[in-house]
Amino acid sequence: MEELHMSRFKRICVFCGSSPGKKMSYQEAAVELGKEMVERSIDLVYGGGSVGLMGLVSQAVHDGGRHVLGVIPKTLMPREISGETVGELRTVSDMHQRKAEMARQADAFIALPGGYGTLEELLEVITWAQLGIHNKPVGLLNVDGYYNSLLSFVDKAVDEGFISQSARHIIVSAPTAKELVRKLEEYEPKLDPFVSKLIWEVEPLGYDARQQSGVAS
Repeated sequence: MEELHMSRFKRICVFCGSSPGKKMSYQEAAVELGKEMVERSIDLVYGGGSVGLMGLVSQAVHDGGRHVLGVIPKTLMPREISGETVGELRTVSDMHQRKAEMARQADAFIALPGGYGTLEELLEVITWAQLGIHNKPVGLLNVDGYYNSLLSFVDKAVDEGFISQSARHIIVSAPTAKELVRKLEEYEPKLDPFVSKLIWEVEPLGYDARQQSGVAS
């Protein structure tokens, strides 16, 4: 019997679509990620919906006995939530507060396939990492190459001098949940000298700006 691996992450924030997508592989990946988190005793924080990929990953984590925290603006509740939401639901006033609360609660971030909202959340936490606001790992679950074009764009931006090599290092990607979580476990941030000198007032995210080493809790 395989020995249970305890993760260094207590809770992972998952960004994903409120739609299921056209391919069954996207839905299967959401369930697979939830099960991988359960196996590693990792709790979930996410956008609070019970539909689409959000509903699948949250149900899988909840069914496995781990804590699920959904964070959602009050105005989105009627459109995004159908049926009974599992776990704890925390309502906030707007999208900015939602992202700040999810980031504050998480030790790492993973993006499943999704649309504009998923990309917006993903790129913001990548930017925060680039600026040294946090040093938490950011992962792309690149199911069936869904994020290939995004990764190609980032590589183009590196080639053209808009993104540094150290900033490119922020994005961790893998085609399966098991491989992605393993890579995130092994992630070590590479801040450039300028970024390492920045001091941020980031109390809403729960970080101590004087401590930029290790995984924030």
